[in-house]
Amino acid sequence: MSSCCSSPEPESPDPGNDGASCCGGSKKRFDWLLWGSLIFVLLGYFGHLLFAEVMVGASTQLAHFCRGVFELLNKMWWGLALGILAVGMLGWVPREWVAAVLGKPGTITGIMRAICAGLILDLCNHGILLVAMKLYERGASFGQTLAFLIASPWNSLSLTLVLFALIGVKLTLVFILLSALIAIVTGLLVEMMVKAGRLPANPNAAELPEGFKLWPEMKTAFKQSRINHILLGQMLKAGLSESQMILRWIFFGTVLAAAIRAMVPADVFGDWFGPTWIGVLLTLVAATVIEVCSEGSSPIAADLVTRANAPGNGFAFLMAGAATDYTEIMALKETTRSWKMSLILPMLTLPQVVVIAWMVNRLAG
Repeated sequence: MSSCCSSPEPESPDPGNDGASCCGGSKKRFDWLLWGSLIFVLLGYFGHLLFAEVMVGASTQLAHFCRGVFELLNKMWWGLALGILAVGMLGWVPREWVAAVLGKPGTITGIMRAICAGLILDLCNHGILLVAMKLYERGASFGQTLAFLIASPWNSLSLTLVLFALIGVKLTLVFILLSALIAIVTGLLVEMMVKAGRLPANPNAAELPEGFKLWPEMKTAFKQSRINHILLGQMLKAGLSESQMILRWIFFGTVLAAAIRAMVPADVFGDWFGPTWIGVLLTLVAATVIEVCSEGSSPIAADLVTRANAPGNGFAFLMAGAATDYTEIMALKETTRSWKMSLILPMLTLPQVVVIAWMVNRLAG
């Protein structure tokens, strides 16, 4: 399974064939966002590392920017390293296994399996979007598809590790449980609307090949696999290649978060995006306006938790960013051929996000 922004790979991917870009065709294009963001990150990091003494006492925006990049990168590096390795390992997972994990469409068990699959898979919101659309075309119910989308974007292994470093293990686990709750409620509501005839059922309903059993297939595959240094090297290479889309947004989000630290004073940031109703609503507006991939949103969400003292707002930024992403809405429109079905995602999720964010802020206060 490709880690980001591509449809599922064939069952036997060629790890040596990394000529295709993550979101493009066979021809590679220069990734301006990746390398531009990386340059700013390196300049900020080494600028602070080499000239920290010179910048001591400096109140310029440049000094604050460099220090922000330095602090964020020091917290995230180990999560990124483990995440890249995880992406490389997941590249060897056949797509039939994923379809089998989702279970029978239109059932509570299917919703729960879709959520678990979304929590496990290491995919950004653009990658999970294309996989979800493919699963819908293969027969997953619309409730499963939305549950899969809601649970996955920022709950991938690599981002979970990053959030562990940025906001702590306890709060990250709380965020994951709350996002799973929203996914369950939304998925069940959609299934009820489909059964009531208010939303159309998936016309592509299909089953896995007759006699397909996941565990025997997995056992056979593991028995036939030869794990050695060559395979591990291929996984690492694939992880680096497939993580480019993830890294580009993480670097961009780091630059953006450091710029916010530099340009917006802590007291103003706390006033605007603090643990109030207005703060929650402004966070939703910011998440809608700022088109940042789920990986890029994690540093900003961490700042909402640590600098604005508003953990609920951090959760709202992570959730609303995926729920209001226009690429997801347009992809749902193209796949289902229905504006009603595409707009049901923000209509059902945003009210839940607002209420939960307010409750988290109250409990934290």
